[in-house]
Amino acid sequence: MPHLYVHVPFCRRRCVYCDFSIAVRPRVPAERFVAAIRREADLRRGEQFWAAHPLRTLYLGGGTPSLLPSSSVATLVQLVRTMARDDDPATVEVTLEANPEDVTPASAGAWAAAGVNRVSLGVQSFDGRVLQWMHRSHDAEAAPRAVRTLRRAGIDAISLDLIFGLPETVQRDFRIDLERAVDLGPDHLSVYGLTVEPRTALGHWTARGTVMAAPDTQHETEFLLAHEVLGAAGFEHYEVSNFARSGHRSHHNAAYWNGSSYLGLGPSAHSFRDGVRSWNVAPWAAYATCLENGDDPEDGRERLTPVQQRLERAYLGLRTTDGVDTADVPGWRSAAGDAAVEAGWLVVDRSLGRIRTTPVGWLRLDSLVEALTTEPQGG
Repeated sequence: MPHLYVHVPFCRRRCVYCDFSIAVRPRVPAERFVAAIRREADLRRGEQFWAAHPLRTLYLGGGTPSLLPSSSVATLVQLVRTMARDDDPATVEVTLEANPEDVTPASAGAWAAAGVNRVSLGVQSFDGRVLQWMHRSHDAEAAPRAVRTLRRAGIDAISLDLIFGLPETVQRDFRIDLERAVDLGPDHLSVYGLTVEPRTALGHWTARGTVMAAPDTQHETEFLLAHEVLGAAGFEHYEVSNFARSGHRSHHNAAYWNGSSYLGLGPSAHSFRDGVRSWNVAPWAAYATCLENGDDPEDGRERLTPVQQRLERAYLGLRTTDGVDTADVPGWRSAAGDAAVEAGWLVVDRSLGRIRTTPVGWLRLDSLVEALTTEPQGG
């Protein structure tokens, strides 16, 4: 079982842009959560998926996994390792998502002792005003302090999350945030464009007209600025939203992009095995009650048709610098494909039979995938 994701839904507060399946709680019901994950893992124990492959990655995401007591984090890591083949624990990438304010010498040391060897920090910005606007719960100095603390605890694989494309009225200087991130010396960064989801605070503000979403031109400018600044600092822009120093790509995230099998545990968690995608009920309370009643929390599943699998391979592959096989994108031989190459959005390596998207092309990915997966006339 090569890749496993555990969704920890708890948060102190909901950020203005967040549309994830989270549960805002003043006190995290850690014991109930761990018991629920244990029950779901027991339900999946009989599946061949567990024993088919050795464990390669474990990702504790959310939500805010760092809100769990350190003992609960250790229990979850141990639970997974006892249920999955773990041929060599030293080779398993174990990632914990954390908010900077949760990183203390005690918590960092306990995570490292539990087997966590990679931490993804939800920084988003180094500007205190911006953090307040986002309703983040940490201040501008928390992230640098967290990075230092993690390194002292022996966790050197650190990824930082940043958000770009904020409304112009926020008056955020994205270049400064990029430069401050580089100064901290992480080996990985995830840089996401802000999207306005209707059920969020930001969605309500924009619907009322009190906040205007960033224009497309700003989104494009800041995306390419990240490519320029981080590239100059030695980072490879290896996927639309991800940058890494040599040898430090996220192996867990790469599993999603290359079509590997993965299992998800927890509320709203998704799994993909043998061409079948499944997902759990999303609300935390419904998920926990389901398992306490002895029921399976799976909420739905679908078997992807060969055509759907090809479309997914094309879309996910074109998000990465590895690109896709020409067989998955027959439209590369069309007029639209030729125009995309001419515009500098695509690069075709005919000797390898591969096509990849350039950073400028990534900004047009949806339309490119539609054109490239359409059979050319007469083809």
